[in-house]
Amino acid sequence: MLLVLTGAAGLVDAMSYLELGHVFTAMMTGNTVLLALAIGQGEVMAALRSTLALAAFSVGAAGGAVILLRGRARGEWPPIVTATLALEGVVLGVFGGVWHARVAVSRSEVLVVVLIVLSGLAMGIQAAAVRHLGVPGVASTYITGTLTSLMAELVSWLVPRGASPSGQSANGWPTGSASRHLRLLAAVFLVYGAGALVGTVLQARSSPLLAWVPFVCVAAVVVNGLVRHREPVPKES
Repeated sequence: MLLVLTGAAGLVDAMSYLELGHVFTAMMTGNTVLLALAIGQGEVMAALRSTLALAAFSVGAAGGAVILLRGRARGEWPPIVTATLALEGVVLGVFGGVWHARVAVSRSEVLVVVLIVLSGLAMGIQAAAVRHLGVPGVASTYITGTLTSLMAELVSWLVPRGASPSGQSANGWPTGSASRHLRLLAAVFLVYGAGALVGTVLQARSSPLLAWVPFVCVAAVVVNGLVRHREPVPKES
């Protein structure tokens, strides 16, 4: 489920960069750099787009955090996370509709602004939901921290032969849950890039499916969360 969300974020970043005026609406690290470049080069509209993306992402993350505080952290995938992602799905559905309107009716700058705000809101909500899960080193909307954690854990396992720290085999390689976490970190890195690649290919072919792929990804996660991680109904005494 984390990997599906990560792929959706990579795809949204590709879409926003290629179609919405060279701005990232999921990866705020890159967007901050783009904002600084735009200011330094005196590009007012580019700076405005990056500022809108930062503001929308921040509002989405804050709103998601408020929702998540109302729930109980129960199990590996709390029901409140599913509810928060459902809200993201609604925002992405509106995003898909506006995207189609822009393609079919008008390519005005106003619709570009609306799309930046909607995608930024959605990615902020997703970032808050994934953070609530508390998986070490994993964030679906950026991979700098994930890549750093991956490299740090790989290096930590390069220990002298015969040493057996917790979570490692006798030759220093990870086993059990440590090995699974390493694979997850590597997969997040790869899937984010794969999502961006898919977005790039679909955009180059002007595919009408492009705007709806992130929505479908999040909707699939929400359905899976509802089916597999439902909150147990308390028994009557």
